Amino acid sequence: MKKIVAYLKDAYNELVYKVSWPTREELSGSTVIVLIASLIIAVIVFGMDSLFEWILKLLYGIL
Repeated sequence: MKKIVAYLKDAYNELVYKVSWPTREELSGSTVIVLIASLIIAVIVFGMDSLFEWILKLLYGIL
């Protein structure tokens, strides 16, 4: 039980005193970058999926 308590105290101390948390501006800037990157990747995946669908339909003679 002592090991668990010591671990929890160490984890708390590390989170409070040693971790450098981002500011609100840094966090909002990073969030915007992640959203834009996610949208770009989603558009690329959608385009590739549509292209492969068209190619397979062309190969199987469905078009």
